[in-house]
Amino acid sequence: MAIPAQVIALCASLSYACVLVTSRRGMQYSTPKTVTLISLIVHTVSLWTAVFFTGGIPPVDTVAVYVFVAAGMLQPIIRLCTYTGVHRVGASRSGPIRSTHPMFGVFVAITVLGESATVLVLAGVVSVVCGIVLITWKPAAEVRSFRWWEFLFPLTAALLAGIVHPMRRYALAISHEPLFFAALVGIVSLTCFLAYMPLSREPLVWHRRAMLPFIAAGAAETCGILLVITALGVGSVVTVSPLVGISPLWVLLGTVIFLKDLEQVSLRTAVGAICVIAGTAAISLGG
Repeated sequence: MAIPAQVIALCASLSYACVLVTSRRGMQYSTPKTVTLISLIVHTVSLWTAVFFTGGIPPVDTVAVYVFVAAGMLQPIIRLCTYTGVHRVGASRSGPIRSTHPMFGVFVAITVLGESATVLVLAGVVSVVCGIVLITWKPAAEVRSFRWWEFLFPLTAALLAGIVHPMRRYALAISHEPLFFAALVGIVSLTCFLAYMPLSREPLVWHRRAMLPFIAAGAAETCGILLVITALGVGSVVTVSPLVGISPLWVLLGTVIFLKDLEQVSLRTAVGAICVIAGTAAISLGG
């Protein structure tokens, strides 16, 4: 019996939460650039090994390959922005903002495709905006540990993810080969990131205590992207994206359990995360 897309998407949300929590732990000793490189290496090596042991490269449509190559070129930007957001503002704050990606997909549908905005969509937008304000706002009495523009990193990752999900769904409707396409995303992303590295001033820091968390983050990211692509192959974007977007709930739980020495989750942040998740679900269901 086939596993429902909803179950696969929920597993993906848990995987992405593990990415944020484990990478936050490792970035005590290293940099976002380092974890991005390690995660892309883990992604590429593990999935191409799986492709090799499951029969090799399958016959696929050329158009689908082009779409996934384009998606793969965006993936290193998404990962780098995600990890930079975790490094700059913390997992508990960046996670909810990163999960707003379905909002951007609906926004594109309204502005580009001319679809109408329902009351549920508008209510969802208000809820998302309120949630982001609660997460990012700090009383003047608090020590200034981050700047408002640093939230642009997870927001950019969310915007690009909102674009990539429909692309993947379109390509999978042409050729349903989720494992191969997930592997293709990995090698394209790694190639693009290696080309970008000489242009970046941020150093690679190979600290011993960062390696295990970074490898774990890479494994979780690989599992997450494979699960998302698999879910999009059997379910719609509207069904899959909101369920993937509940990962901040797992991030908040993981932060409280595993990162309490690095981050404190305030009631305001928790309420903001719930507002973002509820708003994202409303936008997706009403779009």
